[in-house]
Amino acid sequence: MSREPLVWLPHEPSELGEVPRALRYVWSAPGAAPPDDLDEVELVVPPYAFGDVDPAVFGRMPRLRVVQSLTAGVEHLEPHVPDGVLLCNGGGIHDASTAELAITLILGSLRGIPEFVRAQDRGEWAWEWRPALADKRVLILGHGRIGAAIEARLTPFECEVVRVARTAREGVHAVGDMPRLLPEVDVVVVIIPLTPATRHLVDAGFLAAMKDGALLVNVARGAIVDTDALVAALHEGRIRAALDVTDPEPLPAGHPLWTAPHLLLSPHTGGSSSAMWPRAHRLVREQLARFAAGEPLANQMPRA
Repeated sequence: MSREPLVWLPHEPSELGEVPRALRYVWSAPGAAPPDDLDEVELVVPPYAFGDVDPAVFGRMPRLRVVQSLTAGVEHLEPHVPDGVLLCNGGGIHDASTAELAITLILGSLRGIPEFVRAQDRGEWAWEWRPALADKRVLILGHGRIGAAIEARLTPFECEVVRVARTAREGVHAVGDMPRLLPEVDVVVVIIPLTPATRHLVDAGFLAAMKDGALLVNVARGAIVDTDALVAALHEGRIRAALDVTDPEPLPAGHPLWTAPHLLLSPHTGGSSSAMWPRAHRLVREQLARFAAGEPLANQMPRA
């Protein structure tokens, strides 16, 4: 007798709300031992934290059909998902959280919040004139779902948005247009996926093309930026940067980025807010309903 497909979750199914009864469920907390019946698992939702994913486990599930990631980027999973297995990303889960942080980093850097906090710690009243976001031109490099969410939050600030994606479409420039666009914008927000083509896309030439006083914000992946080139540019004092992601990551003690001038750092917290889990649970719940009904899943990632 055939049994209902087995789904492996990183938490109790009850946390998702109403889940399809046509599926069976097992769960184990992040970092805990996997369930005993791995050979029956057909859909797995790995834990959110990268370090809680054991890449070898996918090869121990002969009936595996779907890996549903809770992250927008899947470069940490893709090399380990067996051929023929569908990989879906967490598109939509982190739009709000990451967009909020991008705006926070832009405003914090432009208005000098790190300097004000340090002055407060010293008991100093450090008045200074700072640039506003209003009237600036902000380039969004990677105008997908999160890029669109960033633009929606930028609009009330009375700034102009320049959209860039890997390929051009109406109202959106192609990455190949960047050399022409960079000297004309005040803020560059990086939210493009990390691929072999985008690794070190933000290199010394890219940084040199940015206008004097421009701000680089990276809320994508650290390796999109050439770290050595950025450190050199920051010490030159011509541009500023605000990074939620770094290469390497986590940033080790003594790394030059810790002491680089004109830099605001946050420890890869773009998706880590109270907005994440309600959206994650909704996406997984909807994907499970599609899976149980035999319907195509959302957020399917192309496989090489």
